[in-house]
Amino acid sequence: MAMSVQNEPTRVTAWAGWVVFAAVLLGIVGILQVTLGIIALFRHELFAIDESRLLVATSWTAWGWTHLIIGAVQIVVGLGLLAGASWGRIFAVVLAFLSSLTNLAFLAAFPVYSLLIISFNMITIYAITAHGKEVRRDYDESYDE
Repeated sequence: MAMSVQNEPTRVTAWAGWVVFAAVLLGIVGILQVTLGIIALFRHELFAIDESRLLVATSWTAWGWTHLIIGAVQIVVGLGLLAGASWGRIFAVVLAFLSSLTNLAFLAAFPVYSLLIISFNMITIYAITAHGKEVRRDYDESYDE
């Protein structure tokens, strides 16, 4: 005799809009990161200080590639989050944290831009951690057949 466990379906509330907002914000931050990476690679004279005065003193090329990679991955994860992928929530929080750390180390070079990215990342982390479970899909019905 097989026992069936009834799971109560996850109810989507109005707060689930926060996760959609976080996904869009993650995509925007990804675009900002890519832009910052391109500036670091090709127009580093626009930065406020010399690379040796940064928290992590390395070349503009290394900073550029770091921002480019983080930004590109953030765009992909933002799209995954919009599509409702459960892995998107975990990766979005991890990437927002890594992006914040990177921009904290880069703060002296481009202060306003870095603070903007850090604040967007904090909003993203809040939205996903506080309201992420509300958009979880209920797959139990597809396995009942």
